[in-house]
Amino acid sequence: MDPRDRSVHCWLTDMDGVLVHEQHAIPGAAEFIAALRRNDRRFLVLTNNSIFTARDLRARLAATGIDLPEENIWTSALATAAFLAEQASERTAYVIGEAGLTSALHEAGFVLTDQQPEYVVLGETRTYSFEAITKAIRLLLAGAKFIATNPDATGPSTEGPLPATGSVAALITRATGVEPYYVGKPNPLMMRSSLNRIDAHSETTVMIGDRMDTDVVSGLEAGLRTVLVLTGSTTRTGVDAYPYRPTHVLDSIADVVPLVERWAPSAEELAGG
Repeated sequence: MDPRDRSVHCWLTDMDGVLVHEQHAIPGAAEFIAALRRNDRRFLVLTNNSIFTARDLRARLAATGIDLPEENIWTSALATAAFLAEQASERTAYVIGEAGLTSALHEAGFVLTDQQPEYVVLGETRTYSFEAITKAIRLLLAGAKFIATNPDATGPSTEGPLPATGSVAALITRATGVEPYYVGKPNPLMMRSSLNRIDAHSETTVMIGDRMDTDVVSGLEAGLRTVLVLTGSTTRTGVDAYPYRPTHVLDSIADVVPLVERWAPSAEELAGG
């Protein structure tokens, strides 16, 4: 058997550009989720967006016709909180971000403060404050450690690109000389935390994404098979610009739906774990 076609027990998929585009479901997205649930496959939908909580994103997806439990959503904010919960000694942080990030850190037991925090944690927000950025710079110069949810330089909007976490992190780094540790894609840590979340093994898990430079590379570095769909950032000709390749290149998530059945493990495989 071609190793690219061995059984798949678990699935990870990016959200924007794979399941939705500009708040509209991509054809086949709802059917893909339904196929996963019908076949009792473990799965997570991933996003580098740290603005929204999983509950918020579930509601936004439901409005597009995609029925997804919130426990099947994994954001860079949740991954950041899970990472810091294992790393922090004091569990104090000064946070620039929205409810997705602040609520994730609260639930992980962090106290959010601007008084000698152990960490400065930078996420995405639509209202970056000069005052908050200045405070972050001064706290880092005083010895706080710098974490950012994701390195994306821009985010989408109906009017065009907006500065995002990576751009603001670059500003803070220029002012302090302190580089952040990015938790979200393309850091394979995001993949590893996702695998742990659903008790998945890299050899029997597939990552679906629309970007070679985040989704595919982080999946590859975590030891997963990868599927690139062409409904988002990377075009078919654009694949050749990279020194690595996805396992499969498909037109859209609709083309992945038959693979959920085709790659379903046998009863013997499931019985053996």
